[in-house]
Amino acid sequence: MAMRSDPPDAAAYASALAKVTVGRPAPLTGPVVLAPYNPCWPVLYERERARIRRALGARAILIEHAGSTSVPGLWAKPILDIVLEVPDASAEAAYLPDLEAAGYVLRIREPEWFEHRLCKGSDTDVNLHIFPAGCEETARMLRFRDWLRAHPDDRELYLHTKRALAAMPWTYMQQYADAKTEVVRAILARAAKAAQDSV
Repeated sequence: MAMRSDPPDAAAYASALAKVTVGRPAPLTGPVVLAPYNPCWPVLYERERARIRRALGARAILIEHAGSTSVPGLWAKPILDIVLEVPDASAEAAYLPDLEAAGYVLRIREPEWFEHRLCKGSDTDVNLHIFPAGCEETARMLRFRDWLRAHPDDRELYLHTKRALAAMPWTYMQQYADAKTEVVRAILARAAKAAQDSV
């Protein structure tokens, strides 16, 4: 989501979340649960990738497994994050009915943040992030994934941060996600510096 730090009070946060949520925001009913890396996660991703490809064909310009479940060895919430790029994410009529027919349900609409849409899966717990083709946020998510796959120290740092944050009380899952912003930015800064130094 576009929110990267909490507004000053809970009511403001809930109001901001409600503005981008299709339906009502679902509050957490328990703690954030992290699970050990599961080798089934890439298998489930491949099944979802095939489902999306069948639904959209060439309109699915890019489909990638992202998030912690895409990083071998990393503990994660057992929810697959999948990134999908379509020609124009704001043109929902061009892709959303076919995704809905395939079992995905639109839950988030953020036109002011890279035209982001988020759909939930049906039989697998999936966050399907939809962006326009060539979106810089897609590139950022995949750069973060690739860096964690190749750098055990930052993978461990990220896991340590996630465990500490998961132990805290949150009203909404998005608050937990937002709280990771600082460590994500620091890791991405190292990735950017390494890329610059290698040129």
